[in-house]
Amino acid sequence: MKNYVLNIGVDVSKSTLDICVLNSTSKEFDQIKNKRKSVASFFKAYRGVDVRVCCENTGMYSWILLQVLTELGILVYQVNPLHLKRSMGLVRGKNDIIDSYRIGLFISKNHDNLTPYQPIDKDLIKVKILLTKRSLLVKQRAQHKANRKEDKLFKEISLDFLDDYTDTLIEFLTIKIKKIEIMIGEIIKNNTVFKSQHKIITSIPGVGQIVFWNVLVKTNAFKNITKARKFACYSGVAPFQFQSGSTIYSRPKVSHYADKSMKKLLHLAAMSAIQTNNDLRIYYLRKTAEGKNKMLVLNAVRNKIIHRIFAMIKSKKKYQFNLD
Repeated sequence: MKNYVLNIGVDVSKSTLDICVLNSTSKEFDQIKNKRKSVASFFKAYRGVDVRVCCENTGMYSWILLQVLTELGILVYQVNPLHLKRSMGLVRGKNDIIDSYRIGLFISKNHDNLTPYQPIDKDLIKVKILLTKRSLLVKQRAQHKANRKEDKLFKEISLDFLDDYTDTLIEFLTIKIKKIEIMIGEIIKNNTVFKSQHKIITSIPGVGQIVFWNVLVKTNAFKNITKARKFACYSGVAPFQFQSGSTIYSRPKVSHYADKSMKKLLHLAAMSAIQTNNDLRIYYLRKTAEGKNKMLVLNAVRNKIIHRIFAMIKSKKKYQFNLD
């Protein structure tokens, strides 16, 4: 087969993959099952060919495709769905075949500005799955705790036994959450790299194991995101200017395009950090004493925590601060 550049767009769904193979003069469409055997059979023909494959980040549905392409040594890009959608301009309707063509066009035009997919460590995949399950259980427990307050009203109509049901569910969920946390802890403990990173990062004021686990997963163990500024942007912590001409202007503020769950964890880390005796608390108290808005200063503390995390990973040393 001739060795020339091909751009392949793949629209991923639960059961099928719609594929568009683009070259400089033509395009070909195909559809295969989202099964390892089918994916391997289709892409074996492109092994050793100068080809770029692109797909949306659809979570677990794209795992088979990414694993097979990595094993075959085929260059693959995984794109944020919102990034892809914004790049398409004004479109009407929804069609998987056309979407695969648009994905192929996207990678052919933008590959220079994108980072190829980095394989994820199997231990990290386990941590990611367990964290997702933990997050679901925590939300369910919070719902039952909220209902626990409402259940008190049922005593007047002889339905107070619902309190016991709710308490049982809360206790059950708490036990399961604890078991998941123990499992994640064991994975980190038995992985030399993760264990070392855990000791380094949790030495930073306000940063506990939950924050560490999530940062580890979001950055692919600091392989996909290597710079603090980029992670601050990802987490919705970095402020951006809003200005156009001489009539539209507002103070710099954070973007809504962010990982809200990560931002919430960083907020809790910042709140914890300013409660103990450390340099972040000193910074917070100094800035608020100067009359700065407390939330703005707190966001700055979140930013400082992020920069400390990446600085400590780079230096491979525990965080140290001197209050003398």
